[in-house]
Amino acid sequence: MLGNFSYHNPTKLYFGDDSLKYLREELSNYGKNIQLIYGGGSIKRSGLYDEIVAVLKECGKTIIADAGVMPNPTSEKLVEGAKLARENKVDLLLAVGGGSCCDYAKAVSVSAYCDDDPWEKYYIRFEEPDCEIIPVACVLTMAGTGSEMNGGSVITNHSQKLKIGHVFGDEVMPKFSILNPKYTMTLPKRQMVSGIYDIFNHICEQYFSGEDDNTSDYIAEALMKSVVKSSLIAVDNPEDYEARSNIMWTATWALNTLISRGKETDWMVHMLGQAVGAYTDATHGMTLAAVSLPYYRHIMPYGLKKFARFAVEVWGVNPNGKTDEQVAEEGLSALKSWMKKLGVTLSIGELGADESMIEGIADATIILDGGYKVLDRDEVVAILKESL
Repeated sequence: MLGNFSYHNPTKLYFGDDSLKYLREELSNYGKNIQLIYGGGSIKRSGLYDEIVAVLKECGKTIIADAGVMPNPTSEKLVEGAKLARENKVDLLLAVGGGSCCDYAKAVSVSAYCDDDPWEKYYIRFEEPDCEIIPVACVLTMAGTGSEMNGGSVITNHSQKLKIGHVFGDEVMPKFSILNPKYTMTLPKRQMVSGIYDIFNHICEQYFSGEDDNTSDYIAEALMKSVVKSSLIAVDNPEDYEARSNIMWTATWALNTLISRGKETDWMVHMLGQAVGAYTDATHGMTLAAVSLPYYRHIMPYGLKKFARFAVEVWGVNPNGKTDEQVAEEGLSALKSWMKKLGVTLSIGELGADESMIEGIADATIILDGGYKVLDRDEVVAILKESL
């Protein structure tokens, strides 16, 4: 295992079907004004909204409602939420929902008292906060992003056709997160499988880099196998608690920085997928699924040994009598077969992209250099065309 690194994760987790009871205890650590962040009406229909409001009132908190967080939170919504937090002198941002709500809460936390334009400061110039930061906490209702235990925050700017993520430091990470697998069971199947592929791809983004014998890769392989097994059970029976709990727990560990230790990491699938999302506003996990296979086929020759290992260790491909290329190809075929069983999208065309958008999507794609191949713009265009 090569490289030097530090590891620290300050987020406290409460996991299980009775985890909400710890909310009272945690709320005692914060002031009176709580900005309750949520999306549409799903938490009201499920009854979770009423449960949380009851706890907040019992604890003597003043609730500042911040509803309507969209699946791809926008820069306009961020300005609105930051103003709400600042004017109400909010003491805690409590996000109840999926990764979008958690991402949005983190963006609000560093924007409420920011003297600059938050979009320009954090998402264009990638500067770090130098202002007061409001604490964030999460009650998770969808497994996928890992936002409940990391500093990542993705925001979309429709006017600029950009969707960009900023990974903030420890001070922005949620102070605590409540994870009850039962809260994920009300999700429509499409959202569930989108989240599942997001989990898997988070692991791949870190796995497909480096050539040393790295403990992080062994952990990653175990997490991938867990996702594959539990996902097929959950697709067949969405109310299987064991499968949903394994998926939820794996989502957290897929992106809480653990398996990136000692790794360069890639993240080009996310850069491509986010650029597609900026043009189509499609579900995040589906954009990743649509560009993954064309991207992996393109970079496979440059990381052939890892792709062959992926085939053997994750998918059980028998390598006897085969070249590394043959083994690696079987691995990608197995990945495609699993994706079809999940029901994820395999084409950006299905998400609303068309030939006329390709050049713009390519322009919106941030090119990173941590993976096996640094793409040039022509390669980005070729991958996007293959994804149509």
